[in-house]
Amino acid sequence: MPSAMLSAVLEEEPDLYEAFPPHVDPTGITILTESPPGKKAPLKTFEEVQPLLQQGRKRELKLLIRENSWPINSPVRASLWPALCRQHQHGKSMLDGFYWDMVTQVFGTVELPDKPIMLPPFVEATHCLGYHLTRKGRAVADRVVSVLGYACPDITYSPSLYPITAALLHFMPEEECYHCMASLVASKEKMFITQTKLHNEVTWKTVMQIAKKHAKSAAQHLSRLSAAIGPERIYADWQWWILAALPFPHLVRVLDCFFNEGIKVFYRIALAILILFHKHSTNTNSEWYAEATKNGVDHAIDKFCRNMPSSPTKLLRTAFSIRALSSQYISRVFIKTEMTLKSKQVITGSRLVRSRSSDNLPTSQSQVNIQMMSHTLTIRERMSEETCKQMGSHSPGPRALSMGVYPIQAIKSQILDQSELFTLWSWLPVRITMYQPVLLYTTEEHGCSLTTFYVRVEHHEPTLLMIKTCNNEVFGAYCSTRWFERNQKDERGNRQAYFGTGETFLFSLYPERAKYPWVGCSAGAGGGGGAGAGEGRGEEQRVAHGSELFMAADSKMITIGGGEGQAIWMDENIRFGKTDRCSTFNNPPLCPSGDFEIRVLEVYGFSGA
Repeated sequence: MPSAMLSAVLEEEPDLYEAFPPHVDPTGITILTESPPGKKAPLKTFEEVQPLLQQGRKRELKLLIRENSWPINSPVRASLWPALCRQHQHGKSMLDGFYWDMVTQVFGTVELPDKPIMLPPFVEATHCLGYHLTRKGRAVADRVVSVLGYACPDITYSPSLYPITAALLHFMPEEECYHCMASLVASKEKMFITQTKLHNEVTWKTVMQIAKKHAKSAAQHLSRLSAAIGPERIYADWQWWILAALPFPHLVRVLDCFFNEGIKVFYRIALAILILFHKHSTNTNSEWYAEATKNGVDHAIDKFCRNMPSSPTKLLRTAFSIRALSSQYISRVFIKTEMTLKSKQVITGSRLVRSRSSDNLPTSQSQVNIQMMSHTLTIRERMSEETCKQMGSHSPGPRALSMGVYPIQAIKSQILDQSELFTLWSWLPVRITMYQPVLLYTTEEHGCSLTTFYVRVEHHEPTLLMIKTCNNEVFGAYCSTRWFERNQKDERGNRQAYFGTGETFLFSLYPERAKYPWVGCSAGAGGGGGAGAGEGRGEEQRVAHGSELFMAADSKMITIGGGEGQAIWMDENIRFGKTDRCSTFNNPPLCPSGDFEIRVLEVYGFSGA
């Protein structure tokens, strides 16, 4: 460690070998003791932390972990880290022995093999940081990561997965480590580990964006020093500043907070590194300015982190003292960056694009082998469908062939199978079937929040909503107008209650298969009748008003279909909803009980539409 280490001294502990599992070599581990001793309150034990976890006192827990600088050989992490990870698990907890059953299934034995274990394709050799693991410890890390790859086939690229696995193994046995990693990978509420190349790129671009606002001077300084290669190349390595370059005691304290709060801790630490680097390299006579100009700013930051002149406490204090950097703001920047990158990835024409935000589709090499499932529509059929819209005939049956090609097989829906997708696609307007469907929002990945729904969906037109209830009913709506229209105002300055067009329709796929188009179709077909009585005209006006209530939304709910009832209504948590007959679509309730609990909601857009 450098002589400039602030408020820290080295102190060898006699129980060093007893503090770590047998697959860790502690001889290279430096123990930092914050000084001066005795001035701070005693460090908390796990027994003192546990009630905060059990009672869900999140703010108190967060502050406690940030403030307690447990030394690296503290026994607290053997209990604390697993408990922090367990709070993020999604679904039922794993049974005892589950991991070893998986190991047997993958390797045929629970014995560690003598030969190197082949790692999953999402791991690159440069990702395999073992820190202070022994040779056996590295083999254990290899096995944990391999089983994770087997259990989570959707992971396609994950630079941080191996280093975090290795760090966990310094404080717990193999099986516990696997359970921790499985919880972090599957977490829905918070992101911990990026699992695709898209999300990996989104994270470094997010760091770059928030640095420009919340570490402005440091970001400008970095841009000046990196003029030759551009700052993008520097920010692309941001995770390695933390995972590869920081001294291990610093990394462990960062991980204390990370396992509780998620990837936002890494964002803050990255900004703190930039701020500290700026502080130590502003002077043109400084060591770090000379390093940056001689060997490049990327090498300078890496070396700066390896010789971090601030203690773990000072690093964390710098990170968490950045003001107004809220989780909500980070999430908005992340989502906006993700959607921008996705729009750039879209390839029009006959080539496929990735339709899930998780990118868990085949690579470009194997996409060539995907069979394009298509329908075509003859000119006569196209004309008859347009006539149907005007003359009011009921929903058409599935088309035999299609004018446009669309990769139904590329849609990895958690709600619809291939047969149901074919039926639904046959009901879409002809021109829409020409476009590539893109998953914009799913409760499985993006959580249950109407705010997130709007951020991801509101500027897309049209959209396709699919709902699966906890009773396995499947229904939804094709929404012709973007949800952003909820913010539009009329000539009086009042916000519109309803918006949308007559192209909107409802559908049900289980237990019944039916399409419910706008009643205006049939109203138009019968509209030539007598110029008769005033009573008749009044009735016609009442029906016309009730048949144009297509879409409505605000911060508390969304509605599709109105007039004497709401066809689909969902609450702000996208958890509960209700369905009833409505005048706009003349539909029956889309599930028998009328009230429903949402198991999965998926919303698709159409690239280029």
